[in-house]
Amino acid sequence: MSAFSDYFLINQATNEGQMAFREIHSCPELIDCIHRVGFLPLLESGIRGYSAEALMAEECRFVQFPDGSWEWPLWQWKGSVVREGGCVYGKFFAGKAGFISLEWWPDFCNWRRSKNPLPAEGTIEDAILTTLREHGSMITRELRAACDFTGKNMRSKFDGYVGRLQMACRIVTEDFVYPTDKHGREYGFGWSLLTTPEQLLGRDSFHCERSPEESYQRMEDHLKRLLPYASDKQVSKILK
Repeated sequence: MSAFSDYFLINQATNEGQMAFREIHSCPELIDCIHRVGFLPLLESGIRGYSAEALMAEECRFVQFPDGSWEWPLWQWKGSVVREGGCVYGKFFAGKAGFISLEWWPDFCNWRRSKNPLPAEGTIEDAILTTLREHGSMITRELRAACDFTGKNMRSKFDGYVGRLQMACRIVTEDFVYPTDKHGREYGFGWSLLTTPEQLLGRDSFHCERSPEESYQRMEDHLKRLLPYASDKQVSKILK
């Protein structure tokens, strides 16, 4: 059995392809899973069982308490995973967030950037990237203000541009920043600290000797072995 199939198995006794999976109980186990599978959406992906959320053990799932507070280990771990886990995080999968191991990043970036060349000079996307390069890293609201997206209904429009740049592998998440209360305790869901892959990983991380089409085929073959119950359309949606 291959290493990545340790996490995703088919129960052949059912007609629906019911998954049996190895549960994750800790942040180190989550990091190990990312390295084994290569590509891991954070939340529901459209493929049954294929997300970090779906792999969480019961005690690691989201819980809200009567006083309105909550506990969600997966959400709390993701910062450590991004900083220490040897992977890249961003909105890569049909506009949804997830992790890509550094082993697979060159192929993923090679393919995505071939379909999404650098924005033309003077465009909004170019202004966003230029601003981010000048500052190194910025949380989303700071980047939005620096690009003068401050008017009514501008937040959603700006988020759309940033999301597309993440899908194009031009922007990634470096870390997460949390507000603190008067006691210095962090609270809330936090803000993404955005940067460029070049700033975060260095240009050597993009080296890929394959053509974009060869990279895509390699990733597709990998996901089809990993997720044999997924349709061609579902696999394509993850990669495209």
